[in-house]
Amino acid sequence: MQTTLETKRLILRPVTMDDAQDLFEMDSNPKVHLYLGNNPIKSIDQSKAMIKDILSQYEKFRIGRFGVIEKITNEFLGWSGLKYERELRKEFNYYDLGYRLKEEFWGYGYATESAIASLEFGFKDLKLKEICAAADVDHIASNTILKKIGMQPSGTFTCEADSCNWYTLKNPYI
Repeated sequence: MQTTLETKRLILRPVTMDDAQDLFEMDSNPKVHLYLGNNPIKSIDQSKAMIKDILSQYEKFRIGRFGVIEKITNEFLGWSGLKYERELRKEFNYYDLGYRLKEEFWGYGYATESAIASLEFGFKDLKLKEICAAADVDHIASNTILKKIGMQPSGTFTCEADSCNWYTLKNPYI
């Protein structure tokens, strides 16, 4: 996948194997995984496996999470973007909006900024009819972001014994 997105402060670009160390730093942090099953990764090989999954998404579905890079410093902040999700909601497949940042970049609006760019890409460029998202009911920051960017609360569901809020957004351009 060759797509790169740009916002005021960020570049969203395809993830590569060169990102393994940054992904490991992010996903080995227990605070990052507090609302993600509380299971931080323990090896760089787990980061590499995640990258392989993202690369597979690029190939199969022309979509996948992007590396989020701060323009001025060129620093890897985390990932954001869309994914064709086939596992979280067992009853149906959908296009999922997600984001995950290193802890030191929380609270600066990067997740919001990258999520908006991802929605625009999904709706304008890919012409998706609907994009969905999920957030643990106790994850105040993520639920706030999803509402702020216009995602519509659409009920709750249970994932691995955790209660999650479900959000949807129809394509406003079609």
